[in-house]
Amino acid sequence: MKNISVIGSGTMGNGIAHVFAQHGYHVSLIDIKQEFLSKALATITKNLDRQVGKGLISEEDKNAALGRIQLFTELEDGIRSADLVVEAATENMDLKLDIFRKLDQFSPEHAILASNTSSISITKIAAVTKRPEQVIGMHFMNPVPVMKLVEVIRGYATSDEVTKKIMSLSANLSKDPVEVNDYPGFVANRILMPMINEAIYTLFEGVAGVHEIDTVMKLGMAHPMGPLQLADFIGLDVCLSILKVLHDGFGNPKYAPCPLLVNMVEAGFKGVKTGEGFYRYTPGSKDLIVSPRFTK
Repeated sequence: MKNISVIGSGTMGNGIAHVFAQHGYHVSLIDIKQEFLSKALATITKNLDRQVGKGLISEEDKNAALGRIQLFTELEDGIRSADLVVEAATENMDLKLDIFRKLDQFSPEHAILASNTSSISITKIAAVTKRPEQVIGMHFMNPVPVMKLVEVIRGYATSDEVTKKIMSLSANLSKDPVEVNDYPGFVANRILMPMINEAIYTLFEGVAGVHEIDTVMKLGMAHPMGPLQLADFIGLDVCLSILKVLHDGFGNPKYAPCPLLVNMVEAGFKGVKTGEGFYRYTPGSKDLIVSPRFTK
């Protein structure tokens, strides 16, 4: 596989494009607006510059990687010669199903179709295509250029051959692929999201404050980031969406989203992306300031 198409140029999409291009693959990065693509390319350039500054890659490596990235606003043009398509659009079931119908229609017959979904069923996504054996999950972690894990999710019909190819490809990206089966939340979010939800309940019920909860988990459990800060980083809307998938998929009340999380998302406080969640975020500042909504 030499030609990789990435659908969506947001945080995950531009990170995935960055990693593939850095490792010698030709990348077609696709989004609906040129301004989104320009912003993504600027982010990739900035992140490559950071790697140059740390001595991880050379200036020549950076320029070569950027030279392997092409930008497209038309889906059909961007996937015409793809060997692998990685969908990294918003975590929305209807949107993903619509994208995969189009990928199945316009991409080459041999192309593998992958989704970077963090919770939505690969089996359900594959069912809208005529090639379910060639549909698989590639769940990269954020930030993609830094995090080593790729959760490789086999749908019900995903073939052994396709799984082996994606496991090998992920290793070629200097990642550590882990194969899992297709059940709600897979492994990463089935374990992570209930922990985040419980941290929000702990705040909601007045057991402790934002800073105290995160400090306990960082110092007591050796987590690099507290669960409330991590929720802000992931996006509270994304956390809510994943918890709903878990709750609907298992029918177990232990996955029910905390009412505080629901209210925050409905009010538009979604974490880093909106500038405020459990903390307030000032552009260019690394200081964490607990949201005044949670201070006594």
